Amino acid sequence: MSQNHFFSHIFNRNMLICIFTGFSSGLPLYILTSLIPTWLRSTEIDLKTIGFFTLTSLPFIWKFLWSPFLDRFVPPFLGRRRGWMLIFQLLLLISLGLFGFIDPHTNLGLSLLIGLATMVSFFSASQDIVLDAYRREILSDQELGMGNSIHVSAYRIAGLVPGSLSLILSDHFSWQAVFIITALFMLPGLLMTLFISHEPQIELKSNRTLAENIVEPFKEFFQRKGLWGAIGILTFIFLYKFGDSMASALISAFYLDMGFTKTQIGLVVKNASLWPMIIAGIIGGMITLKIGINKALWLFGLVQIVTILGFAWLAQLGPFEKVDSFAIFALTVVVMAEYVGIGLGTSAFVAFMARATNPVYTATQLALFTSLSALPRAVFNSFSGVLIENMGYYHYFWLCFFLAIPGMLCLIWVAPWKEK
Repeated sequence: MSQNHFFSHIFNRNMLICIFTGFSSGLPLYILTSLIPTWLRSTEIDLKTIGFFTLTSLPFIWKFLWSPFLDRFVPPFLGRRRGWMLIFQLLLLISLGLFGFIDPHTNLGLSLLIGLATMVSFFSASQDIVLDAYRREILSDQELGMGNSIHVSAYRIAGLVPGSLSLILSDHFSWQAVFIITALFMLPGLLMTLFISHEPQIELKSNRTLAENIVEPFKEFFQRKGLWGAIGILTFIFLYKFGDSMASALISAFYLDMGFTKTQIGLVVKNASLWPMIIAGIIGGMITLKIGINKALWLFGLVQIVTILGFAWLAQLGPFEKVDSFAIFALTVVVMAEYVGIGLGTSAFVAFMARATNPVYTATQLALFTSLSALPRAVFNSFSGVLIENMGYYHYFWLCFFLAIPGMLCLIWVAPWKEK
């Protein structure tokens, strides 16, 4: 690959769009998985309740059920992809701001919170279906590694809003104001949807029935990969992020239980994660572009596993009776490792899933893959609070480390190191 050709895959309009798709995709999920657990824990809601609250993210594992509708039906404005993007971004902007108006300490309030969180999960999962499909359709196969690295970096940057800025604001403003301000960060993605003029033109069979839209994407995938090849890919997708997902399930509550204040967590996350994450994302994308997706999955997967042990190290040191400079240093190291390691692993992983799709059925096939990858977070993470209370944080993180190994072993079959 010539130098000019290499840089043309990095600095172009599609990569800019990937920044907005990543940010819009990450913000709602991090509000659900980071901000709300911290809010509940800071108001003395018990860990078991917070752990089972993760069941509200079940729409992320069932989104393949309604993805054929988003492939088949076209809104009367902006086109098949951009029209749906605008609809779900508007719904998220409104619904995210409503969290602060709920009191979780009453039975009615807790029921309303669960209902709203489930609704936000549905809107967010639906937005992801369309954003993933849109990104796959505008990126060439050569751009997948870099484009998804940028998408994942922006996705993680979005996490700084509920994971850092919102926590700092919560020490100075009411939670109602915090959630409204946080929801307004959906606006950049919404404006991107309105003002980009490019709508992917994919040749589709005319007059497709809804039944064809539901059956054909799955049938095509199994025919193209073969039965055992398809099962191998689906198994890998389920397992690759399993340990990583379990380790970060209640990470904000973990930091609080180690003795850190919300402001300390917010400041450390902001300062220790942003630049390492951006630099690692860019370098990771360039490495993927050079060595290919398969080798990147191996290299970044190993980094991802090792960073889980950072949580175990911090758990062994804490909880801190007094948060001194060493405690802040330890938190900084763990946060840096988390954002670099998990971010790298995710970028190659998302590129792998996108590569496995057929552009004709992008939304449905990608929804199937991402649903499987979200299954541990939506189901198994709900038991994280129970496991932590019985095992303690230190042994829990070692369990997460061992749960990450089977996913790496699957690479031997689905992404061999020497395969071109």
